[in-house]
Amino acid sequence: MTPLIFFLLTFLASSAAGLLGALLGLGGGIIIVPFLTLVMGVDIHYAIGASIVSVIATSSGAAAAYLRDHITNIRIGMFLEMATTLGAISGAFFAAILAGPWLFLLFAAILAYSAVSMLRRPTRTMGNVSVPHDRLADALQLNGSYYDAALGRVVEYRASGGLLGLILMYVAGAVSGLLGIGSGVLKVPAMDIAMYLPMKVSTATSNFMIGVTAAASAGVYFSRGQINPFIAAPVALGVLLGATVGTRLMTRTKSVLLRRIFVVVMLAVAAQMLWRGLTMLGV
Repeated sequence: MTPLIFFLLTFLASSAAGLLGALLGLGGGIIIVPFLTLVMGVDIHYAIGASIVSVIATSSGAAAAYLRDHITNIRIGMFLEMATTLGAISGAFFAAILAGPWLFLLFAAILAYSAVSMLRRPTRTMGNVSVPHDRLADALQLNGSYYDAALGRVVEYRASGGLLGLILMYVAGAVSGLLGIGSGVLKVPAMDIAMYLPMKVSTATSNFMIGVTAAASAGVYFSRGQINPFIAAPVALGVLLGATVGTRLMTRTKSVLLRRIFVVVMLAVAAQMLWRGLTMLGV
């Protein structure tokens, strides 16, 4: 394969990853890592390094637009990011001890359960869900509002389950560190299900958070020489383009459709984790 063909194919795949990441609050690694390793034959370490770059690029391309539209809740993002960072450090520390096929199978089960829970919950943007009062959320002023272009009106929301959200974010970070995957696939369901946030707020805030997490870990990968500029360049360019398009689509897409798309992605990741776990068990 010529360098030009490699560049173009990686750019196109990264554009799709960036679009999906901006729409759903994911880093794009669930597309980029399998594509680079299985299709392009890239070593897994360099693929993960490029995935870290894609997370930063997705967050950079999407976070600015969502902040401008007042969809991202910065208070919630920084509040939850503390637990995510601690969880990621814990997960990385215990990875050599606990990592194994059963972790992949457990993660697949958690994702499948979360997907079903998200699908069964009604949307928060229609004002038809009673949100429990939460003193912690009120004290930290985690409530907010945003203009929903798809509905043509301002959506006000109350956050709840602040302590549960912290616990789930710690788990999300720990799983990310243990299995080497992005935590966005767990952050969005945690905010949507446990904290009663609208889907668009969960997605936008997750995009903001994953950029902070990835920026902290990118230096480690760079110092190890696992970020190859020849691979990272088309990934970053493609993801930025896709994220720019994805932000425009997200503001105009109804939350119900976003939730359904996210459920499909979660089930796809669950199937991938199930396959990896069964393969490691020799089944």
